[in-house]
Amino acid sequence: MNELKISVVVPTYQRPHLLLRCVESLLSQNFPAVSYELIIVSDGPDNATSEALAEIPLKKFPGVQYYSLPAKAGPAAARNLGWLLAQGELVVFTDDDCIPSRDWLAAMWNAFESGNKDEVAFSGRTIVPITEEPTDYEKNISQLAAAEFITANCACTKKALQKVRGFDERFRMAWREDSDLQFKFILNDIPIVKVSDAVVTHPVRKAPWGVSIKEEQTGMFNALLYKKYPSLYKQRIEPNPPWHYYAIAFCLVMLITGIVAEKPVLRVAGLSGWIALTSWFAVKRLRSTSHSLNHVSEMVFTSAVIPVLSLFWKVYGSLKFRTLLLP
Repeated sequence: MNELKISVVVPTYQRPHLLLRCVESLLSQNFPAVSYELIIVSDGPDNATSEALAEIPLKKFPGVQYYSLPAKAGPAAARNLGWLLAQGELVVFTDDDCIPSRDWLAAMWNAFESGNKDEVAFSGRTIVPITEEPTDYEKNISQLAAAEFITANCACTKKALQKVRGFDERFRMAWREDSDLQFKFILNDIPIVKVSDAVVTHPVRKAPWGVSIKEEQTGMFNALLYKKYPSLYKQRIEPNPPWHYYAIAFCLVMLITGIVAEKPVLRVAGLSGWIALTSWFAVKRLRSTSHSLNHVSEMVFTSAVIPVLSLFWKVYGSLKFRTLLLP
């Protein structure tokens, strides 16, 4: 009789030190070792990760498997390969920078058994520890704790994944691919059950100065999610458009027009509006966050850049995926 019940899928890429921490917690579960397998999938060739995993005593943990995509294609593609190879009835997902609690798998399996459904998904509880005076980046990451459904802590029956054909691999970055899966479950009447005792800790990694500017690029995939599910997107992702971004961009256009057309009134109005709105945005981001000189300077600088950059990636995504996510 096959004792394998759960397949744990972890996408990774060139973060062996984080992955090994995650793997250590997964191999210390209060769940029979013969009843689950661990499938690690690298998003492209990754010698450092394969070498690090070679140190795991496979005689003690024979259920550890490692695969690599032939080329970088994103975490959605890595997860698809993982669940397609899975032998367990229940497929559980987490990320390489997460630390599942010792009872994580047991909680997911108990929820599955008590529900007695072939097509069902589960969402666990995610803890994001932050400091008393967090940075803006830490504060943003902490919102994961309130997310309805994230791949850092979820489970799905293999039949549910087969029904919705898994992840959409057009989401080539770690952004909105989990919302896409959630929306497919909703539209296919596959219930998503909250499992509060399936706990995963998601530590916040140290981020480089100005990280929020780089992260704006992920916004292009909002357009793809909107194209596929316009109603659900408006309900659950962006019920209120970022009107302040549009206002800041409008003032900047007014300023540039005033300079080019040599219209002092437009120039002064545009500059005044841009300074006022940008200052308000920076102060808003600094509320309940660190007031260190380094962080304040980062918020002032990035607040001047983010609105225009965010709109750029929104337009870029709209063109790329042939939709219109404006406003």
